[in-house]
Amino acid sequence: MRVLVVEDSESLRRSLRRALKHAGYAVDVADDGEEGLATADLNDYDVIVLDIMLPRLDGLSVLRQLRAAGKETHVLLLTARDTVADRVHGLRQGADDCLVKPFVLEELLARVAALCRRAYHTKTGALRIGPLEIDLAARRLRRQGADVELTARDWRLLEYLALRRGQVVPRTEIEAHIYDELVEPMSNVVDAAVYSLRRKIGEGFIRTRRGLGYVLEADES
Repeated sequence: MRVLVVEDSESLRRSLRRALKHAGYAVDVADDGEEGLATADLNDYDVIVLDIMLPRLDGLSVLRQLRAAGKETHVLLLTARDTVADRVHGLRQGADDCLVKPFVLEELLARVAALCRRAYHTKTGALRIGPLEIDLAARRLRRQGADVELTARDWRLLEYLALRRGQVVPRTEIEAHIYDELVEPMSNVVDAAVYSLRRKIGEGFIRTRRGLGYVLEADES
């Protein structure tokens, strides 16, 4: 999953990026509203973490412009105003959730994970694909009752394909959703990630649809 953090506090921005990356997300950051809006227009994100009090363009203005442009990305607003009226105002402007500062990082991560699941119409954090048991909340994979160890890169790919299970997912879409802006265009990161994940979960689950993309489904064998 790919997340954009728009936050002007350098220390908080670094903390959020570090925590989200450690949790397995691809993360881009912006330090003011204009940069955040431009970055959100340029890329597809599963969740945008958006501070309300931003220089150059405030968070609610960013949110209004995103919604006016037809962007339906789930947005988690960060606000220092702990009043019901402020939270309700943010939600009415098009936010999907609000979190009051100061907050505990574990709560932010839980809210981001919930918004990611909601983006793919999945409320539960547990998925089963044949013998594969995928716990999205715990980031845990079991096959036939045995744990399968995955790297952060493996997990990002598995999570995205699992949320799109049964659907053909284009290679470009995988690249857009699970890698951040530091990845070189036209690199082989997706191919390498698919190869690595197939070795760990078995060859029969990730199928290649030539010219179309990849699909994760139960191994019929």
